[in-house]
Amino acid sequence: MNYTAERQIIDGIEAVYLADRRVQAEVWIAPSIGNNAYEMKVKGQRVFWSPYRTLAEWKAKPAMGGNPFLAPWANRIDQTAYWVNGKKYLLNPDLKNLRLDNFGQPIHGLVVYAPHWQVVSLTSGEEASAVTSRLEFWRYPDWMAQFPFAHNYEMTHRLKDGVLEVETVIENLATEPMPVSVAYHGYFTLPGVPHDSWRVRIPAREHIELTRTLVPTGERTAFTMAQPVELEGRQFDDVFAGLDSRGEFSVEGGGKKIAARFGEKFRAGVVYAPQGRDFICFEPMSAITNAFNLAHAGKYPELQKIAPSGRWRESYWIRTEGY
Repeated sequence: MNYTAERQIIDGIEAVYLADRRVQAEVWIAPSIGNNAYEMKVKGQRVFWSPYRTLAEWKAKPAMGGNPFLAPWANRIDQTAYWVNGKKYLLNPDLKNLRLDNFGQPIHGLVVYAPHWQVVSLTSGEEASAVTSRLEFWRYPDWMAQFPFAHNYEMTHRLKDGVLEVETVIENLATEPMPVSVAYHGYFTLPGVPHDSWRVRIPAREHIELTRTLVPTGERTAFTMAQPVELEGRQFDDVFAGLDSRGEFSVEGGGKKIAARFGEKFRAGVVYAPQGRDFICFEPMSAITNAFNLAHAGKYPELQKIAPSGRWRESYWIRTEGY
């Protein structure tokens, strides 16, 4: 069979390995570290960036890298409180499950490094290799205290024809509509290609204006930057909307290219590319940063919600060229 999907033990930690032999694509997922697809390689060359050499180092002191999942809110909230369905909910720092940014704002949700994901299916054959894992958010009181909407996540990593699909399903078990503000924070790298020679394409019509603390003001401007954008002398930490569902966020250089296509329910995207680092982040987001509070203020009518007993489902796809 061309495709492989198997459980492995690496550094004493369970990982799931997916492979496509024909194109020499490989993916490793760590269920006990946020179900993160922490490594992807094509012909032995890295696609995802990580600051660690081994899985054991990452487990001992987790930090952002690979393709972390951000939920139940993506990126920042502008205060330790948020509004949903006309009600204000307070976040409790004393539970010590909040991450704060440099401005003291809650960032990246609650489950980035969650150890509670469980593998529920593993498949391989001639068509694709895939693994589906499940996180039952409602079972954990400290999470429910911060976001009291009972729900489950299912995440499927599917490797086919060298393309990695990451599918997310959210099931609302609560008696009220549940807002959807989830994202992936994919870190991508072009091995052996100097960062300043990278070129970026951003398939967006709107640029979201940000405050000095990097939360949206509610204002938008037309995004008219000529494509591709040269990274030399430039950095990004920007939010975009009005995405072209047929377009791809991409980075290329040295004959190599990584492209990320967002499904239509990922209605916003962040591009993060700090100077002096050998990565760029393309982040598919179901809503812009601080969506809960902006929606309550009447500045973000696009916030998606899941009806009681309903489900939300969407994917994004990562492909490479020139590897």
